[in-house]
Amino acid sequence: MTVTLFALFCLVPLWMIVAGSFTDESVLSLRGYSLLPDPFSVDAYAQLFSGRAIGRAYLATLFITGVGTVLSVACTAGLAWVIARRLRPVSRPLTAFTYLPMLFSGGLVPIYLLVTQVLHLRDSWFAVILPHLMMPFLVFITVAFFQQIPTEIMESAHVDGAGELRIFFRIVLPLAKPILAVIALFYAVTYWNEWFMAILFISDPDKYPLQLLLQNLIANVTNATVLPGGSAPVVPVYQLRLALTVVTIGPIILAYPFAQRYFVKGLTLGATKG
Repeated sequence: MTVTLFALFCLVPLWMIVAGSFTDESVLSLRGYSLLPDPFSVDAYAQLFSGRAIGRAYLATLFITGVGTVLSVACTAGLAWVIARRLRPVSRPLTAFTYLPMLFSGGLVPIYLLVTQVLHLRDSWFAVILPHLMMPFLVFITVAFFQQIPTEIMESAHVDGAGELRIFFRIVLPLAKPILAVIALFYAVTYWNEWFMAILFISDPDKYPLQLLLQNLIANVTNATVLPGGSAPVVPVYQLRLALTVVTIGPIILAYPFAQRYFVKGLTLGATKG
């Protein structure tokens, strides 16, 4: 009963956002939020999808999230496996290389110079992906998971003539599905919600991701008239903000149930040893 009440308590703000996005602008600006959309209106959604901005932003966010998650999971799993294997020439330096960024950061200026002056990734979606390519915390969570895999399995594979790469791809990765699902979900949420790096490195409006589009709309009300193409004389500002919020958070919420069965198992197995 307590868990049910807590769940309902958490869902109320989300439901009020959804209800507000379907509430007429005149009523919403006067009465504020309500649990039921009265009167019902889809003006915000009609204006939101009347232009091309939302479609381009979705394409940008899907690319950043999809490509970024795949690259991040691959890099994190590979680095964590090398650290977990404790190979003398490389494991310790890579452990220090991974751990130090958790304590010290080069700062915003070096990152900006690296991305713009060295890598020349201005106005590129990879400028948003690269700064989050590997999270040290997730690397060590994955290391802890890999260390729980029985060493007898690897020894048996070595006896049969399998090399490190074959062991990793044919044995370790199938066993690591729970932790891979967990870190993939963390990376996907990070990339989906990323807007700060987009502000720094993306100036082309055609390449704005969803979150940056939402941030601009919230920060400057006049952007609401530009977003749909400026064809409508009256723009439902508050309703439009809520509608864009619903459109933005919807896909990432729907993605969680697919990883739910691995989520608890991956976190508990990866956190009991380290």
